[in-house]
Amino acid sequence: MAWIYLLFAGLLEIVWAFYMKKSAGFTLLVPSVTTIVTMIASFALLSISMRTLPLGTAYTIWTGIGAVGAFCVGI
Repeated sequence: MAWIYLLFAGLLEIVWAFYMKKSAGFTLLVPSVTTIVTMIASFALLSISMRTLPLGTAYTIWTGIGAVGAFCVGI
């Protein structure tokens, strides 16, 4: 189950990175709220997954999913 939480945390990282760009420096309400909500959810799922998974593994996978996903969405 920890791996599923970690996968969703990584996917939410992609979402919040995308909406942070759309928020125009947090000047637009809906993208700003979406950024903050998905950021909190992503961190929460990451912390839940780290109850079982080691820190290095969980953080590396989470960051990797977010980095590759944000790159793909950005192009």
